Amino acid sequence: MLKFAVPDYLYLLAAIPLLTAVYLFAVRSRRRRLERFGNPQTLAELMPEASPTRMRNKAVFFLTALALLAVAMARPQLGSKLREVEREGVEIMIAVDVSNSMLARDFEPNRLERTKYAVEKVLEGLEEDKVGVIVFAGDAYVQLPITSDYLTARNFVAQISPNMVSKQGTALGSAISLAASSFTSGSENSRVVILITDGENHEDDPLAAAEHAASQGVKIYTIGIGTPEGAPIELGGDFIRDENGDIVVSKLDEKTLQEIALATGGAYVRAGNQSIGLQEVIARINETEKAHLSEMVFEEYDERYQYLLVAVLFLLLAEFALLPRRNRLLARYNIFGRKDSGTSR
Repeated sequence: MLKFAVPDYLYLLAAIPLLTAVYLFAVRSRRRRLERFGNPQTLAELMPEASPTRMRNKAVFFLTALALLAVAMARPQLGSKLREVEREGVEIMIAVDVSNSMLARDFEPNRLERTKYAVEKVLEGLEEDKVGVIVFAGDAYVQLPITSDYLTARNFVAQISPNMVSKQGTALGSAISLAASSFTSGSENSRVVILITDGENHEDDPLAAAEHAASQGVKIYTIGIGTPEGAPIELGGDFIRDENGDIVVSKLDEKTLQEIALATGGAYVRAGNQSIGLQEVIARINETEKAHLSEMVFEEYDERYQYLLVAVLFLLLAEFALLPRRNRLLARYNIFGRKDSGTSR
């Protein structure tokens, strides 16, 4: 498929007809001036070296070169095709807790916004790894499948909110199971889950899910965001209360997160005010053995402007080398196929 990288330059082609009209007007004006001096046929015999044909060919070379130059500046490209790219890296599924407890403000502006900021910063530094995003509360959903498109990943992370999951709660087990089944690589030591949550599990058995993930060669790094003292949860301008009317305080459950990490050979990190620990986790992951990851990508479009530039250079050299008058030394070769060497053109 042919495409142009900078199609605006094609508008320069509109100048070619204009320049052609200017050239034809100049030729006609010259002919009229010569006719004032006498019969054109007689004048041609008096100027045997004059060659209108050469002048016309020089104009054709020059205008053609300009046209090709305009097309070359538009950068014609041909492509594309699928190509398998091999790289060494790790597949990372980032599972983010989006339950209402993540709105607690023991981190500024709250736990969830602090998490999103940290994930976006980490994605800016990734190069060879693949990454996917899972959001979970009472249920877990793949928000972004495994990809190496970090820009798209950052855009998806920026949109994370508690509204993405209709069922409230914190189903750590579901998030772990979904993450473990979402990898594209079958190589061990190349599949990692980063679980970011306050650890308050209300739905299932996360330790059993972690042990099953470990049997598949998946490591889980857990990040506990929150404080053991906890903080109230503000929703809709008011604090969430329990059935007795007391304000609900969300506290960090480190024990569960430590057990999950230990069961899979990963590590647990408690988030701090300066850093939630995501950079430290990525540093540990980079120390693990990386695997060969393959990915089908669209091949870059092949540039074709170089060939046009060669043609432009050839035409300009030909225009420069072609003299406006006949060369007596080359006249006998009849380069332009004159029927009568005594007749001037």
